[in-house]
This record gives sequence, structure tokens and C-alpha cells, in this order.
Amino acid sequence: MKPIRLNIFNRLIFIKNFFVIALLQIVTVLSITVHADSLDGVVSTSHPLATQAGLSVLRSGGNAIDAAAAVQFALNVVEPQSSGIGGGAFILVYLAKTHQVYAIDARESAPLMATPDQFMGHSFAQNSTSGISVGVPGTLAGFNAIVSQWGKLSLGQVLQPAIHLAAEGFIVTPYLAGALKDSRATLSKEAKERFFNQDGTPLHVGQRLVQPELAHAFELIAKEGIDPFYKGEIAQAIVSTQRHSSMGPAGWGRMTLNDLDHYHVYFRKVLSFNYRDYHIVGMPPPSSGASTLFETLGLLESYATKNNWHDALYRDHMSLQALSLAFQDRADYFGDPQQMLIDPTQVLNRSFLAQRSRLLVEGQLPVHTVLPPTPSGTNTTHFSIVDKEGNVVSCTSTVEQLWGSGLWVPQYGFFLNNELTDFDANPTLPNGKASPNQVKAGLRPRSSMSPIMVFHKGHWLLAYGSPGGPTIISTLVQVSQGLLDLHDIPQQVIDTPRYAVMNGSGLTFIEKNFPQQLKADLEQLGHQFTINPEAQGSVQAVGFDEEHKSYWGAADPRRDGTVGYQ
Repeated sequence: MKPIRLNIFNRLIFIKNFFVIALLQIVTVLSITVHADSLDGVVSTSHPLATQAGLSVLRSGGNAIDAAAAVQFALNVVEPQSSGIGGGAFILVYLAKTHQVYAIDARESAPLMATPDQFMGHSFAQNSTSGISVGVPGTLAGFNAIVSQWGKLSLGQVLQPAIHLAAEGFIVTPYLAGALKDSRATLSKEAKERFFNQDGTPLHVGQRLVQPELAHAFELIAKEGIDPFYKGEIAQAIVSTQRHSSMGPAGWGRMTLNDLDHYHVYFRKVLSFNYRDYHIVGMPPPSSGASTLFETLGLLESYATKNNWHDALYRDHMSLQALSLAFQDRADYFGDPQQMLIDPTQVLNRSFLAQRSRLLVEGQLPVHTVLPPTPSGTNTTHFSIVDKEGNVVSCTSTVEQLWGSGLWVPQYGFFLNNELTDFDANPTLPNGKASPNQVKAGLRPRSSMSPIMVFHKGHWLLAYGSPGGPTIISTLVQVSQGLLDLHDIPQQVIDTPRYAVMNGSGLTFIEKNFPQQLKADLEQLGHQFTINPEAQGSVQAVGFDEEHKSYWGAADPRRDGTVGYQ
């Protein structure tokens, strides 16, 4: 196997000055590859202050699990539009001592009063900005569970960086300033008072954002644990907030105090797949991300050994088709494991993959109808961490769409998710069969979120993931191919312009900077593209360089991606 190569950018000290306002805030990040036995950790997140929070916990004696919790809580402060305690998360934890990987499902769940038809008869915009879309939040319970199980520090200790950031404030970045222009940021009167100026304009780059309500919530949790959130005063505020609706009583949230009190974090068995010389692990259902990624890689494996696989036109031509097939199976079979009719490993069976791969066409495709996308949230976050002991965390967390439901919990300062819109609005599939992803009491909606870990010869090699809703899967296919097939430089792989297959009909988005000649050549082969004005994904990765026996990190410039080494 060829080693994953690191360029000079990774081998020298790289100082990333976060210029948002002169002399007010400069965040300095060291990005340097050194021998693994001299590192105390590598943290890769979508924001420099979250990276600093993780590093500070590692310096205080915490491990990767503690650092991951600190990162997540800090992201709630600096990226409130993307994730936080009002949402959910999927977490992969690798323990170096036992060589085991654990899949922690802290996904939001449907209230007990949820029904399969609750989203029918109303528009997506109405549903997604009303309390009926809010699932029982799981992020706080999930991180409390892993810190209690494997951390070295207490929940109160890992909350300290976030408490400080929320209370003292931080300088608004271009990414956050752009998000504040979205209409969801103005849906809550109380949130608008916090995130907007008195003249009604959103906070702009260089202004300081202070969040005393969120600091108060975190201080309460640090002192009393998660009970105030799931049983006490914060729980009451959550239930009250999700009673708001943009469409009258039909849109009132159905969550009760009982739903919060009985929220459960699942420790699930990881989904795994052998691809070429690698063993890849990811989240099982209700995530469909790993299964769809693995199926796509499996459909392409015989093609990936050909000499012309390094040709972008051939590789993308085959990959777009494989993704479309895998998305068909995703829609037909995947949802909460309690209502799936198949085991997720069935789509990864070698005979099934061989049968499906016969549908791939190496030449020109027949003309076909491309269906429009199903509305889905894309504003999520991902981070990856490795500590000096070799423990690794890969986590993707979310509040679903930008600013979630737009409902902000007064006095406690966080946004509630609109995750239940990830269920199928219509409980019946176009083929007349019952959807495996229909709304049901207590179940969790299908997700594309897919934190990934890769092993080689029994040793941990890579951890990565991305936000982006359905675009996550295509992004991870391209990153996996770049790292595992092409052995390209990690930062180069992450920076490469992306495509994203959105459904089983082959609807494909491409970024604005996607190579024009490659686009034209793929169109000649029958592919149809829609230019996405938004950046697709934000990959954060950490890994082990087998040749140089050193750790590395890489972060996506599409947001405020930052790597920190300790």
C-alpha cells in the first residue's frame, strides 16, 4: 500500500491568522506534522475557537473524548446556526487500549405523540419553522454519556471553554455573518435581539457576540449535570418554546416533559466494510451515510483497480452512477432500525453489489428524467480528534437546517432543531410501499451524517466526516477515493471542487468552481448538473502517516476550518 502523503504545507509550521478585525482578535493555529510519540493531540474543527477549546482540554489532562465534548459545546457558541445542545449527534469513539470502536447514537427522536401524517397538508417551509419539526434533543445526553464512560475530566470541566466564550464573547466571522442573513435567524424575537443590532441589521464581521443566556445554561449544566435539561427548568423552557408555530395549532410541537425525561442514548454496533486493503467503520441506521458510502465504494471497487481510475472523467462518470444506485437503495430500505425491513449489511453483500454494479455504464448514458431534490438540512458540523494515547473521536452533529427550526429557547440561549423533517413527509413511497422512514413515535429520522474511521492492518489510520445533508455522502465518496485510491495529499483532497448526487434519479449539484471542461465532458456522457451557489460540505480530518509515523490534520477552507496540534 502506498502511504498517504503529506505536503510541505503539513510539514512546516503554518500560522493561520484569523483576520476579522485588526488587534481585536487574532487566532493563531499551528499546523505541523511531527512524530506521533511527541504529540499530545491533533484537533480539526470548523472554527479556530472550537479547535482551541479542544486543545485547552488536552493540555489540562483530558483525552480525545473530553476534548470532543469541549469542542462540541464551544461550537454551540461560535456556530449556533449549525449545532448545539438543541440538536443531535452521531459520535464514533476509538479506544486505543482495547482497539474497539463504539458508535454513539445521540440523534433526535420523535415525541410519543408524533404521527406518520403530521407533515402532510403543509409546505416544507411551514413545517420546518414550526415546533412540530422539533425532535427530542440528544447532543447533551450523548456527550455526557461518553465523558462519563471514557473521559478523564468531568462534564463541568469540559464545559468551561464554552462558558468562557459565551460569557466573554467572540468576534463574528464571515461565515457566521453570512448565516445571519438567513431568514431563520429572525424567526425568534428574543434571538433577533441577541444576534442583531438595535437598528435591525445583523451583527457583522468584527463585532463581538456575547451570549449570557447560553453561558447561564452551560453554568447550570456544569453545576447540576444534565438533569435541568432533561427533567428541570431548561426542559420546561424547551417544551414551551416548541409550542410556537407558523401555521397555527397544527404546527405546535408535540414534545412533552416525559419525552425529554425518557430520551435514550444508544451505543450501537458500528457498520463496517472492507474496501481494498482498508477496513472502514461508520454509523449504522438511523444513519444512512455509512451504508450508502460503503455501497458506492463496493459498486466501484472492481473499477478502482483499473489504470484509468486516476482519470477524473472516468472516475467521476462511474462514481455518479454508483451514487445514484446507492441513493435508490437508501430511499427504499433505510430509516430507523426499528422499522427497516432489511439488515443494513444486505446492501453490502458481495453478491448484491456484483448484481447492482452490472447497471453501471462505462460509455454514454441513456437520456433519463432527473427528479427535483427533497428538502433537507445541510447546516451541520464535523470535527475529528486524536490524542497522545491514540484515542480518536469522529463526530458529526447538527440542528438540521441553518438555525434549526429558528426557535430559540429564551433565558437559555440555544436554537431547537427541525430534525423531524428528515422523516418522509409522505409515509408511502412512490412505488406504493410503506416508507421505512415515516414518522413514528419514539423513532429517529434517517440521516446522511456519517463520521468515518479507517483502519489498515489492524491499526487506526484515518478519521473524517462532513456536514451537508445528502451532499455528505458524495463528499465522503470523493474524500475516500482521494485518500484511499489516489493517495493524494489530504489538504489537496479536501480542497478539490465537489459534486453531490442528491437522489436516486441522479440529480447532481456541483460547486461553482467545479472544472468546466470536466463538467462539459461529463455532460457529453449524459450527466446533468445544477450549480450549487453554496459550498458543499466542510471536511475535518485527522490521520496517521504510516511512512513517517506521524499524525496529521487537515481542515476545510469552505468554512473556518482549523487544525491545531498540541
